[in-house]
Amino acid sequence: MTKVLVLNGPNLGRLGSREPDVYGATSYAGLVERCTALGKELGLEVEVRETNSEQSMIEWLHEAADGRTPVVINPGAFTHYSYGMRDAAAQRTAPLIEVHISNPYARETFRHNSVIAAVASGTVAGFGIGSYELALRALAEQLVTK
Repeated sequence: MTKVLVLNGPNLGRLGSREPDVYGATSYAGLVERCTALGKELGLEVEVRETNSEQSMIEWLHEAADGRTPVVINPGAFTHYSYGMRDAAAQRTAPLIEVHISNPYARETFRHNSVIAAVASGTVAGFGIGSYELALRALAEQLVTK
C-alpha cells in the first residue's frame, strides 16, 4: 500500500464546531474516518494529521519530500501567506494536492490568493468534506498513471 499524508492546518481540528455553515457539521474525527476508509478502498495507507503550527507543517512537508510520500494538504489560513510552507511544498517528490472545504473564491477577497497552488499538482475546493475524497481519488489516479 502506498502511504499518503493528509495534512491539515490551523483550526481544522475544530471541524464540526467551527462555523458549521461554512465548514459543515462533520467533526475532525469524522474527517479522519472518511479519509482512512476511502484510502483503504483505493489501496492507500492514509495518515491524517492536523496542526496549528506552521513549523510542524513545514517539517511534515520535508518528511514527505524525503520519503517520496504523496500529500493531500489543506493549509487552512497558511494558504494565503506562508511562503515558507510554499517553499517546502515546492520540494515535493510525489503528487501534492491542495484541498479546501469551502470555495475560497466565493469568500473574502484575502482568501482568493493561494501561495501553495502554483507548486501543487492540483487543487480541489468547495465540495465540503467531499473535497478530501475527490483529492484522494485524484491522487490515486495520478499514482496509477505514473
